[in-house]
Amino acid sequence: MEWLGRAKINFTTSPKPLGLKEKDGAATDLLKICQSTVPPCQLNPLIFNGHAQTMWTATQAHGPPLRYKRRIFEADHPEFNGSFAVDFAVTDPSSAKEEADETLPPRTAYFAEDELARMGSDDARPMLVVLHGLSGGSHEVYLRHAIAPLVDSGKWEACVVISRGCANSKITTGLLYNARATWDVRQTIKWLKKTYPNRPLFGLGFSLGACILTNYLGEEGSATPLKAAVVVANPWALHISSKMLQSTFIGHHVYQPVLGNAMRTLSMRHKEELDKFTNIDTAHLLSLKYLYEFDRAYQCPTWGYPTEEAYYRDASSSDSLLAVRIPLLAINAVDDPIASCLALPYAEASTNPYTVLCTTSLGGHLGWFEIGGGRWHGKPVCNFLNHMAFEVDLDSIDNEVSGERTSGNPKHGTSFDPLRRKMHVNLNQ
Repeated sequence: MEWLGRAKINFTTSPKPLGLKEKDGAATDLLKICQSTVPPCQLNPLIFNGHAQTMWTATQAHGPPLRYKRRIFEADHPEFNGSFAVDFAVTDPSSAKEEADETLPPRTAYFAEDELARMGSDDARPMLVVLHGLSGGSHEVYLRHAIAPLVDSGKWEACVVISRGCANSKITTGLLYNARATWDVRQTIKWLKKTYPNRPLFGLGFSLGACILTNYLGEEGSATPLKAAVVVANPWALHISSKMLQSTFIGHHVYQPVLGNAMRTLSMRHKEELDKFTNIDTAHLLSLKYLYEFDRAYQCPTWGYPTEEAYYRDASSSDSLLAVRIPLLAINAVDDPIASCLALPYAEASTNPYTVLCTTSLGGHLGWFEIGGGRWHGKPVCNFLNHMAFEVDLDSIDNEVSGERTSGNPKHGTSFDPLRRKMHVNLNQ
């Protein structure tokens, strides 16, 4: 049936999924919730494979017209200082009529000073923290398709953490971001918990943002204020996905240059800051064609990695999945040409009761186009988050089902910590 656009769906999780309790007292578990909230995947049969689904995203300029207000934060991390932006979805109808700032992405404006002063509430509305993909932002069509139903329902609040330098945000140091850059989302979540103390917080990440969010969840473990999360099109093992892109004709000559151009454009926008605050050879940086060349020229000297391969291994999130201690739904398409199916963490998902890996046989990279132009991935995202926020007794979530995040053999004195990376970073926890 796949040739008619009907994708196969599979779920991978622990033999003993995380037990949960509904608000009506009924017992359930994470796998049952995922199976009930992930609908059949019927895609457009004319967009017939992963390459077509992925490339079709370039033709989709329109989507749900969400509006945002932007707040600028000063980083509190002692090593990774500077500023970053967070876009808050506008839920007040009276504010939706305000004109956008022409220096920002469409339908986006800065908060006024009096609005910033009034931020904060004791309400208990669920709030979603979103991380976008490589060089993207809150304006991305795939992102708006996923969160618009939640925002438009009037029951949710949402914000998008903008990776440094993206979506017309300005950097005040030479730091952009990488796949391990969890410090800004960590600070945002801390601020939200303090500013909106009664709101249950949830997470959602796409592509590189999914990798960052999974790394954050692994680093925090049971300490994260988030109640549940969804990650979509996570590349998981970056070194595998990079090698796969370089090894195929279309990967090397189409995807790598497109991704590389996105980062080159981003660097060009911030050339003045890179020249002022770093020793990066920007002339060389701006001449590069492929993503892995950019990572070699910028990520390696900026963060201290000896090679781009070392960066990819260190920033991958497949091991982080082992340390996640909140309900997590991960959605990937097996035919994704960018987040390779060879990188999918089946083994890791099958050992952690807090995680369910949902794979579809079709969908491409952040595609999942349906007949009529809809995007399937928004349905399981909204269904799962709504169920967790309004149907599940969040106090029933036991964050210590798996005990310690480390494993090993005491007889031989061995210990494996999924977060014991090769490069030590002060997490500023």
